[in-house]
Amino acid sequence: MASKPLAAVAVILFVLSTAPQWAAAQGSERNGKDVVGAVCAACHGTGANGAPKIGDKKAWAARAARGLTGLTQNALNGIRKMPPHGGNPAVSDTEIERAIAYMVNASGGHWAEPISRRIPAAEHSGEQIVRTHCFKCHEAGVGGAPRIGDRAAWVPRAKQGFEVLIRSAINGHGGMPPRGGVANLTDTEIRAAITYMLNPVTATAKAPAAAAVKPDPNHQIIDEMEIYFGAASAESIRKQHPGTDPESAMHGGIPSGSAYYHLNISLFDAQTKAAIGDAYVEVKVADPVMGDQVKTLEPMVFNNTMSYGNYFRLPGKDPYTIAVLIRKPGATRAIETKFGFQQ
Repeated sequence: MASKPLAAVAVILFVLSTAPQWAAAQGSERNGKDVVGAVCAACHGTGANGAPKIGDKKAWAARAARGLTGLTQNALNGIRKMPPHGGNPAVSDTEIERAIAYMVNASGGHWAEPISRRIPAAEHSGEQIVRTHCFKCHEAGVGGAPRIGDRAAWVPRAKQGFEVLIRSAINGHGGMPPRGGVANLTDTEIRAAITYMLNPVTATAKAPAAAAVKPDPNHQIIDEMEIYFGAASAESIRKQHPGTDPESAMHGGIPSGSAYYHLNISLFDAQTKAAIGDAYVEVKVADPVMGDQVKTLEPMVFNNTMSYGNYFRLPGKDPYTIAVLIRKPGATRAIETKFGFQQ
């Protein structure tokens, strides 16, 4: 007898297979909401045929625990009498994944919608990125963020060089998380966004030419999983979130003592770029004086991006080694890696 998670996948594919040629009639792959509205809601909207009903957190929790890759593997490859893609090859792999991700999110999950593997994602201009993401803080100067077009605020930040400023935005700085909390932004897009904010009057989509590409010490790819590391001081977070929003209450609240830092790990599938929100993440910070600190990083959502974080006290000026252990449901072994951090 099929397990409940596999049965759920079977129901999903049965619904998808009832709309032959639907995807082929479209000019591009649809987002999860459109796929569900067009073909999945027939069963998942009401719970017909034993399908987990959209919005039923309990029913979807067990399915979501398998992760996007695990939940869709049988759907894409076929299982028992059900052929691959439910007999409907016109529905793309990404459309199936997006439909599942949308239903998980509508039922209490926090998954990022997979990007298309068939259509290369076009990089956006600096103005597009700023108006979509960066303006939330940089338009009004929230938390001390330099305002858009305020060269007097931006120039001192670039005094060590434009590339240093770019790298600071990529890695996270002060109260801003890595890549502004939008982990799928490329280095080129971040460069274009900062160029625009420095001078929105003359900035164009083509930012200054990048210097020779250097490995990002805060980004690794291991076992087809992208791992991003970031750190922000509790002091800067406290200034940006003075106790009136959900961020101020994360992890039991922002520590009031000195030298506390919020360490953050973001995980993405290296192929689909979908956020991995069902992993166990543990961090150990070695300290010969205070002793090792070992904590589980808690799942959190910032600017609609899933990641894991917690606070650690890092009082010394010497470099710290951040040892990270990651366990994904169903994986045969844990992933272990290290990042460096220095105040």
